[in-house]
Amino acid sequence: MPRSRFDELAALAEENDGLVTAEQARAEGFTDSVLARLVQRRRIERIARGVYRIPHFSLGQFSQYREAVLWAKANRGPDPVAISHATALAVYGISDANPASIHLTVPRDARLRRKTPKGLVVHHGDLSASDITLHEGIPVTTITRTIADLLQSGGRTDLLKQAVSDARREGYITDSYAARLRRQIESHLKSLRSSTSLPEPTTV
Repeated sequence: MPRSRFDELAALAEENDGLVTAEQARAEGFTDSVLARLVQRRRIERIARGVYRIPHFSLGQFSQYREAVLWAKANRGPDPVAISHATALAVYGISDANPASIHLTVPRDARLRRKTPKGLVVHHGDLSASDITLHEGIPVTTITRTIADLLQSGGRTDLLKQAVSDARREGYITDSYAARLRRQIESHLKSLRSSTSLPEPTTV
């Protein structure tokens, strides 16, 4: 039996937990009016500007992160984009980090004209290819970049130490890399202590 156009759209979304962008659909010959009709018929759901979900696909463990990345990239959005900060720790499954929002980093000069969805925090920072890795098909900041971002933004150092230990145990980083990251965290703590210490009183 030949596939319908909707089947073609579903096949396109299958590898993304049922998510597809308008740009991806247009590349396969779907016009905006066709997508609008599919939304009206409830064959697909418009979850953000330029991002659609096919309802009969069940949500996966990483669906919310894929959705955030596709939202940022929709309609020729910025690239590179990556899940970052405490959310990156959650994606890797290291530490007890359980952020209430999804943290996403986009290029410093990116201008997102779309309204930021509720529960999404956008950081602007320049990411090189070496700052990003794919985890379960999702672009995520590397362990090293994630630790650096969280130190800069005032992340809890106990979680960062736990993240380094967990990352080493899971084989994401080597012993030498783990030692380097621990030194980086300790150096940051020492710098904080120095900057907050009060000068000793002088005697007259």
